[in-house]
Amino acid sequence: MPIPEDVTGEEIDKDVRQELQSLPKTLAEDVAKNLVMVARLIDEDPEGAYGYSRVALRLASRVAAVREAAGFAAYANQKYSEALAEFRAARRMTGSVDLWPVMADCERGLGRPEKALDMAGAPEVHKLDKAGQVEMRLVAAGARRDMDQLDAAIVTLQSPELASNSVQPWTARLRYAYADALLAAGRESEAREWFAKAVEADRDGSTDASDRLAELDGVEFVDALDETENENDGENEGDNAGDNAGDNEDPREESTGSADATAAQDDDKD
Repeated sequence: MPIPEDVTGEEIDKDVRQELQSLPKTLAEDVAKNLVMVARLIDEDPEGAYGYSRVALRLASRVAAVREAAGFAAYANQKYSEALAEFRAARRMTGSVDLWPVMADCERGLGRPEKALDMAGAPEVHKLDKAGQVEMRLVAAGARRDMDQLDAAIVTLQSPELASNSVQPWTARLRYAYADALLAAGRESEAREWFAKAVEADRDGSTDASDRLAELDGVEFVDALDETENENDGENEGDNAGDNAGDNEDPREESTGSADATAAQDDDKD
């Protein structure tokens, strides 16, 4: 796959670059460039990211960072079985538990929420850092919802991290998940409160909490461009009506004119 000229491979993290030192220099550079492309595209073009991850995997399948990148690219494309296999391979190579939450979420994606809950109660969770533990809590709550256990999902999300007033990288997503679970359980006023709290913490727009809050408040957003087009359409229809009024009064011609107008409107819609 083509690599843009501005990609040098130096953009990757220092730890990943160190892993690639086990490869011949030219090969390491090629792998690094493909990993950069995975990171660059994974949010906006997951299919493209997946393609670059497969190239990197073909070049260096014994590098843990490559297996991890391939896992995230597959995960972004909802290829959960493939993602899980790559994450497991990366974990075997490194011995790290950092991928435990996303591995559990792959189990959810494969329709096995019970397995995800088993992983949420495993000893590995205690080895995770705070961000990983919060992520695991989010996955466990999602698994509860998969099983239609809404009350259990709400309880799962109740934690010191949720109650804290300090804003951390995970705060907005945690508050959002709690608000969404409350809303699903029919507790609308509480949900509104927590969507508002999610908005306060969502400094980079990682959730659509503001839209959900507006929806609960009955606010409807109107696209200004669409509104202008509708006004113009109304003016055109008025002009057409005036023109038709002065035409021949033959009712057959009036009917034909109406049919033509309707057809034109239908064409516009198409």
